[in-house]
Order: sequence, then C-alpha cells, then structure tokens
Amino acid sequence: MNVRRVHLVRHVPPVSPGLLWGHGDVAPAVVDCTTLHQRVQEVAPTRLVSSDLARAMLPAQRVAEKLGLELETSPDWRELDFGAWDGLAPEAIDVDALTAFWDDPEANPPSGGERWSQLCTRVCAGLAALEDSALVVTHAGAMRAALSVLTGLDHHGVWAIDLPHRARLTLRIWPGSKLAGQVVGLDTGNALP
Repeated sequence: MNVRRVHLVRHVPPVSPGLLWGHGDVAPAVVDCTTLHQRVQEVAPTRLVSSDLARAMLPAQRVAEKLGLELETSPDWRELDFGAWDGLAPEAIDVDALTAFWDDPEANPPSGGERWSQLCTRVCAGLAALEDSALVVTHAGAMRAALSVLTGLDHHGVWAIDLPHRARLTLRIWPGSKLAGQVVGLDTGNALP
C-alpha cells in the first residue's frame, strides 16, 4: 500500500450550535453549502464519504451532486456519542462530571455515552477504508480521533486544536500494518463566511 493523502472536513453548523451534539441527529442550520463546496472542490476528491448524521450528510449530498460524485455514508465517522448529555448545553451538565470527562474521557464517559477509545476504534476503521484523495465530511470529535490514531497524540493534545465548522484537515497516512501518519494541512477558513 502506498502513502495516502486524505481530507477531513467538519460539517456546517447545526440548527442549535453550542450544544453537545453527539449521535443526536440534528439538521444543519445552513442550506446553502457554497463555502463547504469551495473547501471540498479545492482538493479535487476522487471519493466522498460522510457521517450518516444529517448535519454532515445533507450538506455532503449537495456537494456530491455538484462534484458529480457518489456519496457514501458511514457511522464510523459519527461524532462521539454523548449519551445522556446529547443536545445539552455544557453549563446544563454537572460541572464535576463534565470536568472529569474533559480530563479523562476514557475513564469518565457521559452516562450512556461512548469512551474515547470507542470513538478512536470507529474512526480507525473509517481511516483504513479510505484511499488516496478521499474526502470525508465529518465532525470535530471524529477529526480529533483521526489525529490521535495517526499521530499518537492523546485527547488533551488533539482537543487543543481548534476545528471550527467547515475546517479542512489534510492527513498523510503511511503504509504499514498499524495506521500512522501526519498532518500536512489545516485550513480553518477563518476568512470564510
């Protein structure tokens, strides 16, 4: 297997931004996907994959139509499952429980939610299935898990990276029996609407 370059793009904002949206299937706030389309078109993907959650999938469908690509969806690329916290504002969650989660999401997952390792395992499977020039429309948590899987950075390291809506992360994945790679591009699009 050769070195692969893949691109991960965070979805457009949901209708209710600022809440902990995990597996909750909330719609995207933006119907016009022009900016997302521009970010995707710049890398000329040969394959388009998306999380199967509406806030990623619906904009990805529009982009796929514009690019003439078939859209594949995969639950591997979903956000971390926040369980009982899904759809809540951070300030509505017990501060000690939330602090423990941010400090160690493996030992302190949300009630009914997913551990950090479970997210990383899902995303690792998603990464393994990608070929060169693939693009994935996904979520910030999945993007951070991809960084962790490929680089060995822990959750503290990857959560320190700002990944706003529509951010594009380009990764180089090296061949081998264990996934490894590096970041070769990060475009947060601060100048884009």
